[in-house]
Amino acid sequence: MTHLLDVQDLVVKFRLRAGDLTALNGINFTLNPGERMGLVGESGAGKSVAGFSIINLISKPGFIASGRVLFEGEEISAYPLEQLRDIRGNRISMIFQDPMMTLNPVLTIGTQMVETIQAHNKVSTAHAREIALEKLQKVYISSPGKRLGQYPHELSGGMRQRVVIAISLLTNPSLIIADEPTTALDVTIQAEVMALLLELCKNENMGLILITHDLGVVSQVTEKIAVMYAGRIVEQGLTDEIVTNPRHPYTRGLIQALPQGKSGGRRLHQIPGMMPNLTSIPQGCAFHPRCEQAMDICRQVAPPLFGDSATSGIACHLYAQTR
Repeated sequence: MTHLLDVQDLVVKFRLRAGDLTALNGINFTLNPGERMGLVGESGAGKSVAGFSIINLISKPGFIASGRVLFEGEEISAYPLEQLRDIRGNRISMIFQDPMMTLNPVLTIGTQMVETIQAHNKVSTAHAREIALEKLQKVYISSPGKRLGQYPHELSGGMRQRVVIAISLLTNPSLIIADEPTTALDVTIQAEVMALLLELCKNENMGLILITHDLGVVSQVTEKIAVMYAGRIVEQGLTDEIVTNPRHPYTRGLIQALPQGKSGGRRLHQIPGMMPNLTSIPQGCAFHPRCEQAMDICRQVAPPLFGDSATSGIACHLYAQTR
């Protein structure tokens, strides 16, 4: 069976005067139709770069140095820009962090939705408005006809994010990449947006890549997870398995840092140190300066991803010695 998405040994670099910096260092993962995957890690881990790289939305001086991205069996990483534009926003849609940065403040919601539809399909304005109305109804926006005539600032934060999701659905995409879609929202609205994405994926058989730092959010929506650190995938596998039995020290640290229902007033766990800068990634395992279980080999040799690199595995020397 052909995967919906197949990312193979993807390397992304940024060309600077001091030399090339590696932002993604050989990542691999696959996604099937209708499957939901989470890309998880702290800020600077490379998860957003990975999401943008799929449709080559990396701003200069960034570039794909090597590797392949296959979408529905086609190597889209080799496509020229004009051909790639036919896929962006059409077969692959993206939901960005802040809806106020995504939506044009001087155009009505209806105008933005109609223009998006007509950019990819030759339909009349009247037909495009019908499609826009249908998608607003699909994301449970109240009074959708009224919303088409409103401007983004007239809507609440949760409503704007629903509009952005509706726009991502306009062309019936096969894949949605959601980059921190609930960052600017309160907890209640976050839960509503996540439930909406889950429902849409199930009903429309869409693939979803959810980019987030929050393992609590990703565990409610996705079927599998890839945990990223300093441009590499350090652990990946089924969501339930990783959440209940994390094997990489970094993944365990992320899960232990989540607020628990009955904490008894205890302080939250904190992973010591910080994510390394791209200019000073440590030799060996990039996580070893923050790892309480680091061994001599961790300081010298970067561990490969032990296991099936496209579906499950863990990049940890300690795991390799004990399995």
